[in-house]
Amino acid sequence: MNYWEQVEVAAAMPAVLPIVIGGFALLAMALFVFEPQERRRIRVAAAIFVLGLSGSLIAAGLVQGGIANTDDWFYIVARATSLFLLGVAIANLVSIVLFNVFLAALHIHPPHIVRDLVLALAYIVLVFVNLSFHGANVTGLFATSAVMTAVIGFSLADTLGNIMGGLALQMERTIAIGDWIRVNETEGRVTEIHWRQTSIETRNWDTVVIPNSVLMRSQVLVLGRREGLPVQHRMWVYFHVDFRYSPTEVIDTVQAALRSEPIPNVAAEPPPNCVLMDFKESFAAYAVRYWLTDMAVDDPTNSIVRQRIFFALRRANIPISIPAHALFMTEDKEKRRDRKHHEEVERRIEALKKVDLFRTLKVEELTELAEGLSVAPFARGESMTREGNQAHHLYLLTRGDAEVRLDGVNSSEHTVVAKLKPGDFFGEMGLMTGAPRRATIVALSDAECYRLEKAAFDSILKKRPKLAHDISEILARRNVELESAKFGLDAEAKARRMQEQQGDLLHRIKHFFMLE
Repeated sequence: MNYWEQVEVAAAMPAVLPIVIGGFALLAMALFVFEPQERRRIRVAAAIFVLGLSGSLIAAGLVQGGIANTDDWFYIVARATSLFLLGVAIANLVSIVLFNVFLAALHIHPPHIVRDLVLALAYIVLVFVNLSFHGANVTGLFATSAVMTAVIGFSLADTLGNIMGGLALQMERTIAIGDWIRVNETEGRVTEIHWRQTSIETRNWDTVVIPNSVLMRSQVLVLGRREGLPVQHRMWVYFHVDFRYSPTEVIDTVQAALRSEPIPNVAAEPPPNCVLMDFKESFAAYAVRYWLTDMAVDDPTNSIVRQRIFFALRRANIPISIPAHALFMTEDKEKRRDRKHHEEVERRIEALKKVDLFRTLKVEELTELAEGLSVAPFARGESMTREGNQAHHLYLLTRGDAEVRLDGVNSSEHTVVAKLKPGDFFGEMGLMTGAPRRATIVALSDAECYRLEKAAFDSILKKRPKLAHDISEILARRNVELESAKFGLDAEAKARRMQEQQGDLLHRIKHFFMLE
């Protein structure tokens, strides 16, 4: 018997070993090309196959060189090791074909732990087949191993519990990699599910390793998962307001601010809402509920929601409540109050002078208007007015920047037609005619405005009805400019529209303020 025949005998593959070697190489190369995600496993299988083949070569060399006989123990060990390694390599390659090619083609994707379990069973079978092939009493070994298994089972109860827990988690798909879960006081994203433990990454950049047996015995909350719906988790933001303010007014103010413009990582459906939670000793407790779409940014999103709440309440002159036991004392003399009031009125008059509508007003009329102004702050990204809404007031931008948008056919689309800066004003059509808003104004930064209500302008216009003509001309010009931006009017069309609209606007102003 020549050396190669001895190799085939050592490998237990007489006459077919070249076919097995060639078939293994071709299958490994094909899988390496078409299953790139399994290349590491293929490399390991190839390395094990080479080691197993080397064992057969060594065993054959021992016999061929007369160093050992086929009955010698070191030949048997070398041959048994070689056969086991060859079997392990082939089993790994076959598992890739089974799970990645055959089952994937049938759209069946079992958990990774199933593959590990199948391979573990295959290794056990290889061990017993190998032992039986070399003359071992497998039946007696089974009887002996039953007693040993019981001993090992008692000593490794926790480890076995972790393994069975990991198997159950993956087979039942209770949780999956990428899920956000809460276990007792731990909350984070599942990154790995192994045989023994599950790894969770928290928002603090910590990794918590939880034994699978503990996970199976604990109550696990999977955040944001609901059958047939997108992943989103309801969040709560609490705030307090004094009893002197109507709950209806508070809720409407906050909800309008939260729904006016999209907030990053906040679901549009269900929309954010505000609820009255409780009555405390000196204030009413409220909560905003919204649905978070990215579990990793809970605190930053809460911060943005709190900003919207703060500015909305401040804009409505509804202060966040101060505890009843807090006491603030300030020396407030009449002279000081008069000085501060005079300074504020002067600032408001200067702001009013920049508005075209009021350029023909007298000083005393401007002073009267200044007394009727109120402060209206807005947060960055918040809508200051919305196209189609009705509001009988005008805004004078005193701080921050904003942009004018025209809504498109799709609610998510819009066209920016102008930018506003301190000194600009908007809402004049609503103030003078009661017309719905023609455009949406969105704050580009934290902004502050003076707001002028219709009632403040009513008495001045009734004292000097001729102001209506000047104002109608200014309104007509601004209105035509907006239409031109939206519909692309030429110069002739703009002139014609200017003439038509001035007469119409004059009539509407007189009717709105009951001057006729």
